[in-house]
Amino acid sequence: MSVQFWQQKQLHELSSQEWEALCDGCGKCCLHKILDARDDVEDDEPMRSDDTLHYVNVTCQLLNAETGQCTQYAERLKHVPDCVVLSPENLERILFMPASCAYRRVYEGRGLPSWHPLLHGGSRQAMEAAGMATTGYPLRNEADPSLTEDQLQIITWPLYDAP
Repeated sequence: MSVQFWQQKQLHELSSQEWEALCDGCGKCCLHKILDARDDVEDDEPMRSDDTLHYVNVTCQLLNAETGQCTQYAERLKHVPDCVVLSPENLERILFMPASCAYRRVYEGRGLPSWHPLLHGGSRQAMEAAGMATTGYPLRNEADPSLTEDQLQIITWPLYDAP
């Protein structure tokens, strides 16, 4: 991979290795989300840019809360058929991804955030120190049979749209 490949290529030009490297591995896409209900929208309408999306402390059954990584990444669709697989073809519909998501940021022309692992030799330390990874948050796995609705908590990221 070339240094700063995300600045030299369009997203649809990235190799599969570059595409995967662009992911910061924060784990936010693996959290359950709540969309604020609006009176003027039907349930089957797609999300709009002015919708408010909240991330809650409940994770996909495959997320390892200690590492922030998927435990079955290569085979995740076998276990979670509705897991979202990002691609250059579906990026215009990624409003459900956090504003800090590298794919979303690059797609929107904002570049990588200062804490992104690609800017730190692959280390997650700056991302975790900035509070931008799911690690360090009190998370509950969706497969936990003792999970109840009153345990849901909205997670607020300290640097939600950091430079």
